[in-house]
Amino acid sequence: MLLNPKKYVSCCSDEQSKEIMRKTINFFETKGKTNLKRDDHERVWYADFLEFVKNENIFAALLTPSAYGQGDPNYRWDTWRNCEFNEILAFYALHYWYAWQVSILGLGPIWMSKNEEVKKKTAELLREGGIFAFGLSEKEHGADIYSTEMALARQGEGTYLATGRKYYIGNANKAALVSTLGKMVDSGDFVFFVVGSTHGKYECVRNLVNVQSYVAEYALNDYPISDADILSVGQDAWDAALNTINIGKFNLGWASIGICTHALYEAVDHAANRVLYGKHVTDFPHIKQLLTDAYCRLVAMKGFALRASDYMRSASSEDRRYLLYNPMVKMKVTTQGEEVINLLWDVIAAKGFERDTYFEMATRDIRALPKLEGTVHVNMALIIKFMRNYFFGPVEFPEIPRVNEPRNDDFLFNQGQTKGLGKIKFHDYNLAYKTADLPNVNLFCEQIEIFKEFLIASASDATAVEAQAKDIDFLLTMGELFTLVAYGQIIIEYRNLNRHQISDDLLDQIFDVMVRDFSKYALQLHSKPNSTEKQMEICMRMIQRPLPNPSRFSAIWNDHVYALKGSYTMTD
Repeated sequence: MLLNPKKYVSCCSDEQSKEIMRKTINFFETKGKTNLKRDDHERVWYADFLEFVKNENIFAALLTPSAYGQGDPNYRWDTWRNCEFNEILAFYALHYWYAWQVSILGLGPIWMSKNEEVKKKTAELLREGGIFAFGLSEKEHGADIYSTEMALARQGEGTYLATGRKYYIGNANKAALVSTLGKMVDSGDFVFFVVGSTHGKYECVRNLVNVQSYVAEYALNDYPISDADILSVGQDAWDAALNTINIGKFNLGWASIGICTHALYEAVDHAANRVLYGKHVTDFPHIKQLLTDAYCRLVAMKGFALRASDYMRSASSEDRRYLLYNPMVKMKVTTQGEEVINLLWDVIAAKGFERDTYFEMATRDIRALPKLEGTVHVNMALIIKFMRNYFFGPVEFPEIPRVNEPRNDDFLFNQGQTKGLGKIKFHDYNLAYKTADLPNVNLFCEQIEIFKEFLIASASDATAVEAQAKDIDFLLTMGELFTLVAYGQIIIEYRNLNRHQISDDLLDQIFDVMVRDFSKYALQLHSKPNSTEKQMEICMRMIQRPLPNPSRFSAIWNDHVYALKGSYTMTD
């Protein structure tokens, strides 16, 4: 399941996509670890990477919808192969991934608009090697787009002046176009329009970060705008902002997967080749546990994200289940990435601070991902809206197969209005859990049933409901328990489609970890000041000890984890 550039096998079915992935890997391996680390430490803008992307038409092929690809079948917005490209970029260095990520965000409002001239211009700019930016956040308001102060003032028939500042805007120093959200001065309507970073009325104020990336504050100083520059107005502009984030935040989980995979190789090699007190470090039981937990969490992250892409690619106005699984890739997978790095850091210890290791970058960069495109808390607040229908109102849906064929994902740029989340329906999660009759999966199912008992008991206490509905801390912990249920469901679904990748033993070891996580959050919920006596009693019953199996653990250690020793080292 894990990416290994030295034994690379692409998941893409078409040769052009495989070639993109191979060339990208070759770019980084040829650049070498020494140069990669030097550029990171000296905060070198990645002009060599962008030149490579331009020469090979990589962003153009991956980020141009087929309708604007001039008949070239390699030009399409294909979530399946974009997942793979996400993983490869972050496997080597997050800042190269970041240039790609913020280009995706910048392109979202363009491809979602009805402005055909801007779309055609954008396709041409992509072919010329252009990168893009997404002007949403502001210094005083962050991502609170309700409070946007960027203003578009009408001057005459079809002409306007844009005034205001944006903050935390990646690529804003070099972007061919910056999709900018503002408000119409006369009506107060939201509006998306495009500006160019080389225009005289565009001021790139400064870089806000001390890394390779350029995350800018920029100002528009009476920047002239015409109707030809406007992408969307009113509800369409609002929807474009949120629907673009739906697309972009999915990539964050994939960046975590790439970082954790490279870090795992480095940690296993370090531990396996180090002798302390007359024993190899990998002979110590606690090291085996740390590395096995890290491996299981990483496999679960990747399995979940791959299966979630099936829901993204199969989505429609009638099937919006992706709006649960998509923010979970952003929120759950990225926080699991932090857990993986924490576990590996306890193994690699002081080595993780050394300047010539990949791990030194991983410890810094893994922290960023849960905090981009809406914090964990924002995404959890979104996820909680789905809980009632998920548990208590399942409906039937046709089974979604693995969706890996090379095709354009048209629906992503026609997602519709962003309201009505509480009405979205889901299929019965029990369908997945019933296919995995394994000790720890069954124990996890018992925890789920107790959690449902908790929800029913909570709803019957009107006084507690009123107080707890206002207690964000309480709701966030309750949301963690709900998230674990959906996380396990989707992991099992992925395993059922890919049994050659996740064996029964590996799946049960993954759920060994999940039983412990469920117990941890149950204890936290028990400890909340607003928890009632009845709720605390139920929480205590949720706390379970996973069922150990020494032979299963030994098999996972030997066949999966320790087997990684010596399998990948980046070219110097």
